[in-house]
Amino acid sequence: MKIEDSVLRRKVIEELEWEPSVDASQIGVAVKDGIVTLTGTVLSYPEKTNAERAMRRVAGVKGVADELKIKLFGSDVRSDFDIAQAAVNGLVFNASVPKDRVKVLVEDGWVSLDGELEWQYQRTAAENTVKHLRGVVGITNRISIKPRLDATNVKSKIESAFARQAHLDANKIQVEALNSEVTLKGRARSIDEKLAAEIAAWSAPGVTKVRNEVIVTA
Repeated sequence: MKIEDSVLRRKVIEELEWEPSVDASQIGVAVKDGIVTLTGTVLSYPEKTNAERAMRRVAGVKGVADELKIKLFGSDVRSDFDIAQAAVNGLVFNASVPKDRVKVLVEDGWVSLDGELEWQYQRTAAENTVKHLRGVVGITNRISIKPRLDATNVKSKIESAFARQAHLDANKIQVEALNSEVTLKGRARSIDEKLAAEIAAWSAPGVTKVRNEVIVTA
C-alpha cells in the first residue's frame, strides 16, 4: 500500500528526532512521490551521514536527495594539511586497512581515498577511519577491490547469506553473478533493507562489483 507523502514526511521527521546524534531542529524535510529531500545545516560529516541513515530506516522512502550543508565552528575548522595528516595516521593504526595501500588527498576539507585492496570490508574500514575526523566535510572513496581469492560459487554464497539474515526477505531478492560481478534485483521493504542486501553481497569472497537494482516498495 502506497504511503502518502504527508504521512511519510511525518515519519521521517519523527525518526530524525529519535536519532540522538542528529539535531533535527536544523533539518528540513520535503517529500514528493516517496523521494525525501533533506535541507538545512549540520555540524559535522558524521551528523550528515547519521541523518541520511535515519531517513533510510523509514519504510516507504524510495529515494534520497541530501542537500544538507556542513557548517564547522571553532576548533572543528582545520587546514587540509592537518586533516590529511590525521587521516594518514588513522589509517596506519587501523588494523583492518593494509599498510601503505591507501592514498589520501584533501581539498577544502573533502577527503579522497585511492588505492587497491582485496576486500570490501577493508575499503569500508578506510572510509570509516577518516569519517569521524574533525574538519572533514565529505568523502570520495575511489579505492578499488582486486581480490586474490577465486570468485567461484558467488551466487550461492550470497543467497545463503541472505537466508541467514532475519532482516532480509531472501525470497524477494534475486542474485545474478558473472565472474566476480554481482547484480541484485527484486523488491525490498525499505532503503535500509536494500542496502543490507548490498552489504551482504559485498561480504562474499571475490566480489569486485555490486549493482544494486533492487526496487523499494512501500
